[in-house]
Amino acid sequence: MWFSFLFVSLVQAAPVSTGWLSDPRHPPVETRFVLTGQTEPAKGTVAGYLEVRLKPGWKTYWRSPGEGGVAPKLNWQDADNLADLAWHWPVPQRYDVLGVETIGYAGDVIFPMTLTVNDFTQPVLFLATLSLSSCSTVCVITDYPIDLSFIPTQLTPSEPDMRRYAQALSQVPQTSASVTNVTAVWDATQKVLQVAMNNTQGWAQPDVFVDGETEAVQDSSFAKPIVRVDGQQLTARFEVSSWFGEPDLTDQAMTLTVADSNLLAEQSVTVQAGVVSASSQGSVLVMFGLALLGGLILNFMPCVLPVLGMKLSTILTAEHQEKRQIRGQFLASSVGILSAFWLIALALAALKFSGQAIGWGIQFQSAGFLTLMVLITFVFGANMLGLYDIRLPSSLSTWMGTRNGNGYGGHVMQGMFATFLATPCSAPFLGTAVAFALAGSLIHLGVIFTGLGIGMALPWIVIACFPALVRLLPKPGAWMGRMKVLFGLMMLVTSFWLLTLLAAHWPIGLLWLSGLLGVGWLIWRSARVYGRKPVGIAVSLFLFGGAAVLLTGSLTAEKWATPLPPELTWQPLSVTEISAQVAKGQTVFVDVTADWCITCKANKIGVLLQQPVYDALQQPGLVRMQGDWTVPNQAVTTYLQANGRFGVPFNIVYGPGAPEGIALPVIYTSDDVMKAIQQAQGGIHHD
Repeated sequence: MWFSFLFVSLVQAAPVSTGWLSDPRHPPVETRFVLTGQTEPAKGTVAGYLEVRLKPGWKTYWRSPGEGGVAPKLNWQDADNLADLAWHWPVPQRYDVLGVETIGYAGDVIFPMTLTVNDFTQPVLFLATLSLSSCSTVCVITDYPIDLSFIPTQLTPSEPDMRRYAQALSQVPQTSASVTNVTAVWDATQKVLQVAMNNTQGWAQPDVFVDGETEAVQDSSFAKPIVRVDGQQLTARFEVSSWFGEPDLTDQAMTLTVADSNLLAEQSVTVQAGVVSASSQGSVLVMFGLALLGGLILNFMPCVLPVLGMKLSTILTAEHQEKRQIRGQFLASSVGILSAFWLIALALAALKFSGQAIGWGIQFQSAGFLTLMVLITFVFGANMLGLYDIRLPSSLSTWMGTRNGNGYGGHVMQGMFATFLATPCSAPFLGTAVAFALAGSLIHLGVIFTGLGIGMALPWIVIACFPALVRLLPKPGAWMGRMKVLFGLMMLVTSFWLLTLLAAHWPIGLLWLSGLLGVGWLIWRSARVYGRKPVGIAVSLFLFGGAAVLLTGSLTAEKWATPLPPELTWQPLSVTEISAQVAKGQTVFVDVTADWCITCKANKIGVLLQQPVYDALQQPGLVRMQGDWTVPNQAVTTYLQANGRFGVPFNIVYGPGAPEGIALPVIYTSDDVMKAIQQAQGGIHHD
């Protein structure tokens, strides 16, 4: 053995690594142990890290894995000249699979390690076995042998490995002076743990994890907390259960890990017995109120304006109808809106249980959904322009007439259609409510999406309750025909916009063919209907020009003669690169966007491409990174969820003054961006 140590000492010119370890019986997981070459002889420590690389769909676990799973372990009892091994745990994420919540990591995760050596001048034989549990729909525990020999004084530092170690260490929560007044109360009657703390920097979207070394804490299972923020104070309420009888946390020492957009902290606390009030429902009520407001605002977003034009026509023609008929029509539209939100909630719940990516507007990543929406908007738009009529079979018309149906089914479909078309829009309050719903239980999901539906349906519910309101609107007349043409054109423009989104799924040739066929049919039908009247010519030119612009814009945008400056260039989103740039003193502006996100486009045109933000984003020392969520992207999804977001747009600024990032509002202003950049720079100004 001493000959092998001598050989190591002669050839050791680089940090020691096991290389990638894998088990042919379980190929989705690879791991390696690396020594960075960093040493502190005075303390007798050597820096290293354990890296685990998991294929998509697989996860491993935190030191406290949650309701299921097994934490990874290193058995190093056979090591020689090694006194201690400290395992540093990056902040984890929550995963919900089939109703079981676990806590851990996905993708590529690095665990920083600190090895304490007995005698720094003597060889170290690091023999260990890593037991690693990895799960998808099944769980597998695999053992990986680690065999490293080195002499601490002869290790050579490696810049790449030191950088990876530093990046990983920056994700490890530490004790923070900004977190004060930490308390924990155990209510034995309700089996509820409530923790509270203050943060002098304020809170954004915090999450709290609980674990500890005592048997009572380790035997307990802590459900996802209901978190309430009131100014600088955070209160988190955990429901607690145990497989080993009745849990009792009185006088137990535990560790609270807090993750927020600008804070990663770890605080120790001793639990006190007490009574926890049931005030946590207040957070659900607050989020329900935000959902109502967000849903109401969706009515005024550009995504739904074409559909609202259809409803406007219904309102204007309802003046001479009976109140019962008016009430029925608008209640039917409300039912359609609520039904659509419930369908979206059910789909998201199914995706959540299957472990798939979830988020607001995620259906716009589907080519099938986009194709269906293109067809629907095209058909409705052409119908509103009078290019053709939708005629029901006579038997069906007779049946509806005898039952006084008055087309209530059509009103339901209008409501559902408006809802589905609204999902690429993000509105104030909506993002917060949706994030709360998707991060919470099925009950939270149902409550919040019901609130969104009621909020969006509120104008129709008001008219249904007070049918006389329709008589306050302008009298029907010739102007209605012009409005119908306008909304029909808006619907067709929407159709062609949706068609351009298929560029991410279809070959460009097929996209061109589909667009030209649609434009050709519209020109032919408008000529048949309008003849050579000026209106017909204007419609044809508008449709052809609009389609040409939308279909070729992505190829010729840089040649347009518009008042907007040239597009900014962006680096692909990389979490590790963010940490590396911040470590160098750079500022990083992250833009997570999607082609189908209307709010993203509004932010881009209204703020990012305008002064002074445009120049600020190009200043020396600022790095621009962009994550594209147009099509499913697991890395972008993971990044969004790690920041407590479930939809786009999402913009955040990192820098020396804000290493954890400063998240911007969903709809932001130039002042918001400039203040965030200046704060992230930490007072650093570049010439």
